[in-house]
Amino acid sequence: MKITLKDGSVKEYASSMSIHEIAMDISEGLARATCAGLVNGEVKDVRTVLSEDCDLSLLTASDAEGLRVLRHTTSHVLAQAVKNLYPEAKLAIGPAIDEGFYYDFESPSFSREDLDAIEAEMKKIIKAGAELKYFELPRAEAIKLMQDRNEPYKVELIEDLPEDAVISFYEQGDGFVDLCAGPHIKKISKNTIKAFKLISSSGAYWRGDEHNTMLTRIYGTTFPTKEELNTYLEELADRKNRDHNKLGREMDLFTTVDVIGQGLPLFMPKGTKIIQKMQRWIEDLEEYEWGYVRTRTPLMAKSTLYKISDHWYHYKDGMFVLNDIELSDEEAIRQGGRVVRGVEDLGSLEQDEDADSYALRPMTCPFQYYVYKARQKSYRDLPYRMGETSTLFRNEDSGEMHGLTRVRQFTISEGHLVCTPEQVDEEFKNCVRLAKYCLTTLGLQDDVTYRLSKWDPEHPDKYMGTADDWDHVENMMRDILDEIGLTYTEAAGEAAFYGPKLDIQAKNVYGKEDTMITIQLDGFIAERFDMYYIDKNGEKKRPYIIHRTSIGCYERTLAWLIEKYAGKLPTWLMPEQVRILPISEKYFDYADEVFKELRKHNVDVTVDYRAEKIGFKIREARMDKLPYMLVVGQNEAEDKTVSVRSRFAGDEGVKPLSDFVAQICEEIATKAIRKEENTEANE
Repeated sequence: MKITLKDGSVKEYASSMSIHEIAMDISEGLARATCAGLVNGEVKDVRTVLSEDCDLSLLTASDAEGLRVLRHTTSHVLAQAVKNLYPEAKLAIGPAIDEGFYYDFESPSFSREDLDAIEAEMKKIIKAGAELKYFELPRAEAIKLMQDRNEPYKVELIEDLPEDAVISFYEQGDGFVDLCAGPHIKKISKNTIKAFKLISSSGAYWRGDEHNTMLTRIYGTTFPTKEELNTYLEELADRKNRDHNKLGREMDLFTTVDVIGQGLPLFMPKGTKIIQKMQRWIEDLEEYEWGYVRTRTPLMAKSTLYKISDHWYHYKDGMFVLNDIELSDEEAIRQGGRVVRGVEDLGSLEQDEDADSYALRPMTCPFQYYVYKARQKSYRDLPYRMGETSTLFRNEDSGEMHGLTRVRQFTISEGHLVCTPEQVDEEFKNCVRLAKYCLTTLGLQDDVTYRLSKWDPEHPDKYMGTADDWDHVENMMRDILDEIGLTYTEAAGEAAFYGPKLDIQAKNVYGKEDTMITIQLDGFIAERFDMYYIDKNGEKKRPYIIHRTSIGCYERTLAWLIEKYAGKLPTWLMPEQVRILPISEKYFDYADEVFKELRKHNVDVTVDYRAEKIGFKIREARMDKLPYMLVVGQNEAEDKTVSVRSRFAGDEGVKPLSDFVAQICEEIATKAIRKEENTEANE
């Protein structure tokens, strides 16, 4: 057989050879470093035997897929160490992930001291060295093996495998066996697992279902060298310091309280001020520069509304239903934008009002549709752009919630544009332009990616419309994005049930990706709500609807900003923009004069009247991440000046008060993003 290697060279063998044997034939050192093989584009275990012509790349820990295999093997070493120290612990799963690995155990929680002890045990296992032995078993024997070892989670995994599945195991060291499909490295040793660290421990539901057992998860990571590991650990420390869930509380922006509930943050005055600034900016921007009318709609509605929109059938599990009453087993019949309960009830819905369920709204669209329908519209009234600062409610799983990025109550810059088919192209482009403008103003434009989220043709029951309908709308959106010149990926199964989306994605400090802004094209809902416009010929026509946000969810965007800037937000967004620091009480009067002048220009300013030394006041202001500090004493009071210190450039010198007022007002008005110029500003 002929094996074509990555460099284009060809190795010929008279008989079958494993990937490891081929690596040995090239170099013993290469064989030790090889974690896996890429065979015709597919990652294979080093034990895999090749018997026909193929392309082969030997993957080491320097390759992304090779490093993933090394991390997977390290998770097995972790599992063996835990079983050695805690024999009663039950094994669940232990995959490699983007930055390391984890393993789930049914076990009491682990402290940092416990993790250190497990690390020490892992080092003993690695030092002892052992080959990983691969073997397969028939289903019955595999189940018995795991039952005999008292591993119920492994038994469940085996029982859930397809009947024709290969059930494989890896054995290592002193009889440790784990159910695993692999791949794994050939041997555990100090030459293969050179640098690892257990990072943390947390709870995790079995199979991610909150109704299942809460397990204990240990996170860890592995790198090819200690230098790379140390660099990563330094980055991880910086991420933890940037984590909005930690930093936002330290900055007194928000908090949570158990008796109020998970996913229901309380915004403190400073956090409220930041969101207020963003909200006012967006509302004025949309209304005065982009032609939106503003609406204000209820926070709840009868189930009737959600049945018309189909949210009741596609999204009910994610809603907070206030009084869920099943009125009939018969499916609701939809006629002319109304829901009729039962085939015999074709009359008014008013008679059922008292018996109907109510639910907090998870979206604003069906409410705004009735704003549109309140007056008949002609083609001259379109596009009709509705914007609303909407408070929404979604019943998120407890395991999914984190800080401000995923909550149960949130506020969003929501909007819906009703337009003719001919207007879709330009209106959709304008929605993208608005979103990009907002991102650029916030300094986030380089931190996002774009995704065309499509329907899943394998599960058409999850969506409105036919395959032809979806092909038509998705092609419309794709053409628009291509005309814009946007670089984007495509993802099946990520669309809303009523239309494809452009999702603007970003990652938090830990690498988890979330949707920050979304723009959706809907060609289906108008018929459900009997929405129409009168065209030039006096005929009724169905419009298209664009669902969009301009800045997204305010809570999630604030979390993103905190992590992006490590709490040092642009001046215009800071809840406290200037702090005046009088050298002593003799200069309180001048400090008050400076305060009044800045407040007259709508600058958020405070005065530090405490009887502390000026150096102490400056250090505290730096710790509070303030953009500007104004030191005032005798000279400043006599000359009507201020001594300016900033987090951007440190000591900026003495300036006339009028000059500083003009400077900061321009910075706020233009929403400028000043960069830090020296290390002193970061002290």
